[in-house]
Amino acid sequence: MRRPVRFTVALAALLCMAQAAPPPSPQQIYGPLFEAVQGGRVFKDGKTFVDAVPKGDPAAIVEAYRRERPEGSALRQFVLRHFSVPGEEGERPAPSLRDHIRGLWPPLTRPALDPPAGSSALSLPAPYVVPGGRFREIYYWDSYFTMLGLKVDGQQSLIDSMLTDFESLIARYGFIPNGTRTYYLGRSQPPFLSLMVDLASNPNDPRHFAALRAEHAFWMRGSDRAIRAGAALRVVRMPDGALLNRYWDDRPGPRDESWAEDVATARESNRAKGDVYRDLRAGAESGWDFSSRWLADSKRLATIRTTHIVPVDLNSLLWRLERAIADRCATAGDAGCAREFHQLAARRKAAIDRWLWQADAGHYADWDMDSHGPTPILSAATLFPLFVGLSSKAQADAVAWITRDQLVGEGGLRTTRLATGQQWDSPNGWAPLQWVAIDGLARTGHLPLARDIARRWISTVAAAFRQSGKMLEKYDVEERKPGGGGEYPLQDGFGWTNGVTAALIDRWPDLDPDAPVAAGE
Repeated sequence: MRRPVRFTVALAALLCMAQAAPPPSPQQIYGPLFEAVQGGRVFKDGKTFVDAVPKGDPAAIVEAYRRERPEGSALRQFVLRHFSVPGEEGERPAPSLRDHIRGLWPPLTRPALDPPAGSSALSLPAPYVVPGGRFREIYYWDSYFTMLGLKVDGQQSLIDSMLTDFESLIARYGFIPNGTRTYYLGRSQPPFLSLMVDLASNPNDPRHFAALRAEHAFWMRGSDRAIRAGAALRVVRMPDGALLNRYWDDRPGPRDESWAEDVATARESNRAKGDVYRDLRAGAESGWDFSSRWLADSKRLATIRTTHIVPVDLNSLLWRLERAIADRCATAGDAGCAREFHQLAARRKAAIDRWLWQADAGHYADWDMDSHGPTPILSAATLFPLFVGLSSKAQADAVAWITRDQLVGEGGLRTTRLATGQQWDSPNGWAPLQWVAIDGLARTGHLPLARDIARRWISTVAAAFRQSGKMLEKYDVEERKPGGGGEYPLQDGFGWTNGVTAALIDRWPDLDPDAPVAAGE
């Protein structure tokens, strides 16, 4: 008996449908994420996760899991962030990274300070933001990177009040100390004031201009003596007679806050104790306390010789300061002042190009006053000339190449290539150096590399935040975990990490780890 043609066609269609592959199950879709959630009993009922609805592309969610590898409570928060979970709709997920940073500004803010007699704190006339943890006072170079976050989070009044505090310190002491404690009054930190002023609500305020002039005078004190003696205070005469700068500390002896450590370090050295103390203090002024940049033997802190080294980061920042003063003089109609500081900046640039730029190696290096040659340490400081706008296109291209080849780690920019146990060496990465590199590369035409470093850094910060709920002072950019090394335990808070992370996400919103996962990404 022949079947009707329509029946045959319908049967064939049904058979074809039956042979089509069934849709994958959650176990097949989510693989390692599925096993982690179910194996870790993230939800009491094993049916809860398999009934969850993804909020974005499943493949992208799996890739995000592979990058972050959350565990414990962080894994639960990861699932709640990426899925609509039955029965969990009323549970509030952990705050996003950006919301967490916004929420940190109030607890890190301090009111104007009038310390009691006997306190080591210095008075301050206006509110300010501290880094956090053991750092209970305002710090100089930290504050610029903190201000970047305050700017994008609409905290302009705090930026202005912190500038009021710094200008008050300059008025009283002639410079901005390392931090606002009496025991910091022998040294400053990397001179970022001219960049801070650019963030002010009124960058052309005469008070800012006066502070910039005083800042420059502080760093150039001793110039006349250096011309005769070769070096004095923070000024160094180079072999051709040009003047560049070094880090220093005006006070002798071990540091108050690290007295026992400094005494022990000097004891291990075969040098005069006073010289060791001065080099330790100068290393603290650099902000890189401590790093193989300053050591004769990278494995021994006792070989520190900071005052014998002419650093590229310091001189780049001082070139930027001289240019800022020259521009403000020109705006004010003071042609003589403008001419003087343009000439100072031009002479400094020529000296940097002659003595700190290493054309054969393709990067900037610190200069060793004893060997009369570059130090062997490649560090993230090589990016400072790009950051301040001092480098030529050819120099920036070379630095970008060596940065990509040697300084970019899995989780961000390496500080140096050497693992020494010092905190300003590998494997640590630091927020200020990420910003300097990213901003410098972006402004010199290397945007893809800049963005890639930003992506790596933000993912490292986000991973640690999801694990610990904290923003940390430094991170291991080799293994994308909390950093280590140094004289004290890892600190959380943390002003400059908050500021840089917020500013980077503001620049590239799609790098926000809490942004919705779009299909196809």
